[in-house]
Amino acid sequence: MDEARGGERPEQSSVPSGSQTDWEARVADTIESTVAAVHDRVVRPLIIAARGIVFGIVVGSMVLVLCVLLSIALVRLIDVYAFGHRAWAAEALVGAVLSALGIVAWSLRRQRQGTESR
Repeated sequence: MDEARGGERPEQSSVPSGSQTDWEARVADTIESTVAAVHDRVVRPLIIAARGIVFGIVVGSMVLVLCVLLSIALVRLIDVYAFGHRAWAAEALVGAVLSALGIVAWSLRRQRQGTESR
């Protein structure tokens, strides 16, 4: 009957169609599980690390800006209310306080293991 239409016979696969779809499904499942494993082991930790770095930079920048603005506000308040518009005195006082805080923080630091004090 096929030869009556033009002499061509339909191509037949050497693999039965039922087992071919099973093979394709297994390959697709294997690829999907491999991609999921790579995502869970490689991509996810990289995303978490990148988020931590970005949020750390944002928070650090905000803290730096906040410290600068608070120092400016403190100098202006002291200048107006304590020293009668003598800016140098207010700046000297705020500088002394910040230097004292730095010295206290430096004295409370811990020495690293294996390094000696010079």
